[in-house]
Formats: sequence, C-alpha cells, structure tokens
Amino acid sequence: MYEYELQQARTSDLIRRADHERLVREAARARRAARHETSTDSAEHESHSRRFRRLRSARTA
Repeated sequence: MYEYELQQARTSDLIRRADHERLVREAARARRAARHETSTDSAEHESHSRRFRRLRSARTA
C-alpha cells in the first residue's frame, strides 16, 4: 500500500509541474505577442539611423 501512495504522490507532483510549465510557456508567449503587437503599431519600429539596411551577401567573382 505504501508504494501505491508514493506512486500517487509522484503522479500528482508531475501533473502539477506540467501545469506550471504550461502556464510559464503561455505567459512567455503572451508577452512575446504583446511586444510584437506594440512594436508593429508604433512608428518607432524603424531604425533610428538614416542609413538604409540591406542584406549582406558575398561578392561574386
């Protein structure tokens, strides 16, 4: 009977941990989405420099 109680305690602990990790992931995802949403809404998302950005590629021979 003792082993069964240990197994039940372990199972409930694993379920609690999984729920906590899921909440942490959801909160991080929500923060990322909110940050992305505010950055696209504002006009300040462009670079502060006057120089145009371009992709850097290797020179051809």
